[in-house]
Amino acid sequence: MRVVVAGAGPVGLTAAVGLARRGFAVTVLEAGPDLAGESRASTYHPPTLEMLADLGALDRLMARGLVSHTFQYRERRGGVVAELDLRLLADDTPYPYRVQCEQSKLTPILLDLLREEGGEVVFDAPVVDVAQDAETATAITADGTRYTGDWLIGADGAGSRVRKALNVPFEGITYPERFLVASTEEDLEALIPGIAAVNYVFDPEEWLVLLRTPDHWRVLFPTPEDTPDEMELARLPERLRGVADTEWKVAHSTLYRVHQRVAADFRTGRAVLIGDAAHVNNPLGGMGLNSGVHDAVAVSAALGDVSALDAACAKRRDVARSYVQKITHSNWEQLRNPEAHKAGLRELAADPVRARAHLLRTSMIASLRPVGGAV
Repeated sequence: MRVVVAGAGPVGLTAAVGLARRGFAVTVLEAGPDLAGESRASTYHPPTLEMLADLGALDRLMARGLVSHTFQYRERRGGVVAELDLRLLADDTPYPYRVQCEQSKLTPILLDLLREEGGEVVFDAPVVDVAQDAETATAITADGTRYTGDWLIGADGAGSRVRKALNVPFEGITYPERFLVASTEEDLEALIPGIAAVNYVFDPEEWLVLLRTPDHWRVLFPTPEDTPDEMELARLPERLRGVADTEWKVAHSTLYRVHQRVAADFRTGRAVLIGDAAHVNNPLGGMGLNSGVHDAVAVSAALGDVSALDAACAKRRDVARSYVQKITHSNWEQLRNPEAHKAGLRELAADPVRARAHLLRTSMIASLRPVGGAV
């Protein structure tokens, strides 16, 4: 049985490796000339680490990444409001921590694993259309080449041409502000003593997120929706000095709009949508990449059995709608209204039972299996 996968990001390659391990012939079509080099997502939650271990990718990822046992809620002009420790999940997962590592370091690992299993990736092959019949699905690339398989998996991102070709609605909301992310070479541990690798920073005027990766610290700012990009990028140094009074060395920055959307259907005939092609959410909580990997593992395990595949797609769509979007939107509301949440966060961090229940949800363990204490 042959499967064609559109998109050689971490989600598409995870699905491809899983399918190749099951004996499927797999061809991945990637629009770009090589694997994407942008940092993009960089947080891996415990159940994702479990899945990557099953694929044989985790040891190589750990060698490139950073282990983070804790994350913090902080006041911008104060100290720590609350610190939560994932080691409370030691009885729930073999990996009671997050790993911080850019997705651009994971994709080469997955590509090597895919090739070891006999799968292939075709670069410079953007999918622009899809054709189907009762038994096959065909991805048509920009140069007119047709790649036909028993199944087609669309993992080609939020602007998915596969989803558009299938005429699947992608409804939801766009957030009122844009997100500005700067990657910096500054040593924030020296500038802000006691800082964790992941930090949600409260401020009545301008909340932010501080996130460490192996190569950089990232700073995420909310940014007005209708100001010129050039103006916002020009005032970035001033905003960074408001975090720590130093002359920041910025490696790169990006400004983007944020959406919460879910495809009306994850399966249309012989085609399946996963990852950002199927659902997008705001990045607060680091659930986008992780939920996409979970999609890929679920779909690759079920493909070939239509009933199992339909059940997997229904489950993953429900998780996207009622779990991922709910938590990430709550994170956004919490940062925008800190005074309503600070006391509750302090109480949560001081109660190990409640903290564990909270961590089961925010680590995404509770989205995948029944766990005692999760609420």
